Amino acid sequence: MCYRFKNKSLKREIDMRRPKLSRYRGFSFVEIMAVVVIIGILAGAVALKFKDYIDKAKINRAKGDLKTIVIAIESFQLDKGRLPSNDEGLDVLSIKTKNDPWGRPYQYNSPGSDTEFEVICFGRDGIEGGDGIDGDIYSWQLGDVEEEDLQ
Repeated sequence: MCYRFKNKSLKREIDMRRPKLSRYRGFSFVEIMAVVVIIGILAGAVALKFKDYIDKAKINRAKGDLKTIVIAIESFQLDKGRLPSNDEGLDVLSIKTKNDPWGRPYQYNSPGSDTEFEVICFGRDGIEGGDGIDGDIYSWQLGDVEEEDLQ
């Protein structure tokens, strides 16, 4: 709408109340890109830290699974009077945990005696050996399963 003012001083007074718009509206492209780069760097740092937590959680889950499998094998031994054979493996156990956190089956090995066995998780890489997240986890490394571990 356009108003015509007969009194020029009234028009000046209204104009003075209205804020003047600057020639520079918003942020420049460089400023926006700087913010995007900073956010990207922060997101990358958080993602790396989050990945470390996921890796540690998978290792802890594998250790917990191994303890569960050891308990199931010991229960099988009490019920049947023997350990599962290498051919039977973990399939004869009444547990759902058959695969490690990386989707590969746990390895069961019984050298033939009725008292010794081991269950192995080969880590993220799935091959024997390695360190850290790729390191192997053996059931005998976990120690005896205590009553407090069952709760």
